[in-house]
Amino acid sequence: MKESGVMKAWEATVRKTQAVAKKRANSIFGTMYMSHADEEEQHPDNEEGEFDLYIADKVLPNGDYYTGQWAENFPHGQGKYLWTDGCMYIGEWSKGKTMGKGRFSWPSGAIYEGDFKNGYMDGTGTYTGSNGDTYKGQWVMNLKQGHGVKTLVNGDWYEGEWRRGLQDGQGKYQWKNGNCYIGEWRNGSIWGKGSFVWTNGNRYDGYWEDGLPKGNGTFKWEDGSFYVGDWSKDPKDQNGTYYPSGSSSEEGNFDWDPQEVYNDLSECQICPGEKVAILPSQKKLAVWRSTKGGDKPRRMSVDGRVSVGLEKPSDRMLMSDGGSEGDASGGDRSPTMIRQLDEDLMGPNMEDGDSSGFYLPTLKLPRKAKRQGETISRGHKNYELMLNLQLGIRHSVGRPAPTASLDLKPSAFDPKEKVWTRFPPEGSKYTPPHPSSEFKWKDYCPVVFRTLRKLFRVDAADYMLSICGSEALRELCSPGKSGSFFYLTNDDRYMIKTMKKNEAKALIRMLPAYYNHFRSFENTMVTKFYGLHCVKLSTGPTQRKVRFIIMGNLFRSEYTIHRRFDLKGSSLGRITDKPQSEIDDSTILKDLDLNFLFKLEKSWFQEFCRQLDRDCELLEQEGIMDYSLLLGIHFREVSANGELIHCGSETLPGESEDDGALRLSRADTDQLLLDPNRWASIKLGVNMPARVERTFRRIGNELQLVGEPVGEFYEVILFFGIIDILQDYDISKKLEHAYKSIQYDATSISAVDPRQYSRRFRDFLLRIFSEDT
Repeated sequence: MKESGVMKAWEATVRKTQAVAKKRANSIFGTMYMSHADEEEQHPDNEEGEFDLYIADKVLPNGDYYTGQWAENFPHGQGKYLWTDGCMYIGEWSKGKTMGKGRFSWPSGAIYEGDFKNGYMDGTGTYTGSNGDTYKGQWVMNLKQGHGVKTLVNGDWYEGEWRRGLQDGQGKYQWKNGNCYIGEWRNGSIWGKGSFVWTNGNRYDGYWEDGLPKGNGTFKWEDGSFYVGDWSKDPKDQNGTYYPSGSSSEEGNFDWDPQEVYNDLSECQICPGEKVAILPSQKKLAVWRSTKGGDKPRRMSVDGRVSVGLEKPSDRMLMSDGGSEGDASGGDRSPTMIRQLDEDLMGPNMEDGDSSGFYLPTLKLPRKAKRQGETISRGHKNYELMLNLQLGIRHSVGRPAPTASLDLKPSAFDPKEKVWTRFPPEGSKYTPPHPSSEFKWKDYCPVVFRTLRKLFRVDAADYMLSICGSEALRELCSPGKSGSFFYLTNDDRYMIKTMKKNEAKALIRMLPAYYNHFRSFENTMVTKFYGLHCVKLSTGPTQRKVRFIIMGNLFRSEYTIHRRFDLKGSSLGRITDKPQSEIDDSTILKDLDLNFLFKLEKSWFQEFCRQLDRDCELLEQEGIMDYSLLLGIHFREVSANGELIHCGSETLPGESEDDGALRLSRADTDQLLLDPNRWASIKLGVNMPARVERTFRRIGNELQLVGEPVGEFYEVILFFGIIDILQDYDISKKLEHAYKSIQYDATSISAVDPRQYSRRFRDFLLRIFSEDT
């Protein structure tokens, strides 16, 4: 009778929200018997800290239904949860999170059965879409990642590697008509080296780009004849030779158009995957909380993160990832009762002393800075230099040149490979007239940098428009420590840095290794260089040379960068010298200002470790030191008054449930995962969703590079890359090392030999970056 009353109450609520849920209810729960627990019953914690586990059969305030094992206001153990929209999860729970083996079904008929972790489909599992398509294989955070097999209802199938939900790596795709492709993939498209075999026996072996042959390749007929050449969708870029069967040494006259291959391939499309309407980690879980005034409902995602709206601040329970009451870390620490941090914005220092009675202050967003840089308009001291630079770039990039192969000859890297161009005010055969004084323009290794821009997928027209368009460049307020000046394009896409002669020499010397590194490792974190140039200005009897490099701006993004750090892994002098009142979101902080540890998703952390080793090895072999990791943080969850909301918190002190607080939710990340186009924009160091854990550092311990974690986490978007890679360990740096070693600990200074620098840099980064478990 008791169970019958619960069912009727549940059915009545569902009837008001969605008729389909009622229709599913009888079939789901009609044959299941669970003993009932009074929802008002209190279950005190076990004195030894163990869960008081019992069987619950609950109709929740919003009409959701749960039946199964329950502990400390959370589903825990085996249980069923049915949402009013018809979604259902059956399987293992851990403190309110789907964790372990389980089955999630959608109202559309789609089903996932397999491993869950922290609310995500994560591990090994099988997803069957509502259209009948099936994927069986590895998952990471709701996305196909690793080896897997996808069978489509139309008869196509794919077996191979996946990354971020798309085919990426080695794989085989077979169409229902028998045609198949075996080879490399990138971001869901055929890209790289591979073979396509037709059912009639013909085949193409060679390189592909965006699903079509591009580059060197061979087309073979079943009779043994073949065609070898360079392939391109544009007939003007095609060239090759036909060899008849049995006489591969003699050139034939076979009248055949390679364009026929492109026509045939247009019929072999890769079927896109079904777009999931809502992910399991997006589903909210309504749970009860017992208080002195009685049970009050609170809303929480299935991975334990609380959402705003149903609870007064006085009823709030500190929680992180489904942690126990009063413990924001999910463990034994109580971070709100540690010691008093400085009240300044994200201040990293901490007074050493008695911890009782002090609370960890809430972090706030830094003051928003004005747009960086001073516009170089007429009358500016560097106005003429800017005009010269723009004229030179327009000339260099717009100059006609044959299509360069990615396989460059050694002569392209020769230090003597440079082109001088004279720009008289009245113009010349090759240059336009201009209003400034005569100057000379030099391009260093122009073929190499033109090919690098191609490798970086930079459109020549867009590149010229950014640098040479009608909008002026902006000069950053002050030069860097090296004395170099920085300029930004108006669209913030590119940064231009003046450089010394020895830096230009270092880049040209390492250019072959640098180029090959980018060809080999798509996810390298090393700075991208787009061009190396020199302007020779005539100033009376003397001539002044200004060398500069064009780089990508790491922090150009749709996200606001709230915090910026320049990290080297050394401690001497590595703290900002600005007073707190002058620090804003454009301030570059240093190692001793850092008060966060960074948690990356497993596959990204593994890639980070691999790439860090490769990048440091390159710089070590080239004798480079004094480089750093430039890192930017965008905090995802922010209240209306600028306070950062850490994972698991609900509303902030002084705020009510209806004060209209603006916050970014975990659902934003889930929506990102749903959109393959947005997910494709995430690369190592670019637009990376992650978590950071707050740390503190005691005042007086200047050598403590990494602070102590306090168990307070924030959801962030990260941007990072390795910059300042042109400093040789030359005689000046050796003297600096010798001098400072007398006064300070040799391990704390920046100027050390490349091998030691590389090892220290890697060790430091692997202390502040770790896998998000």
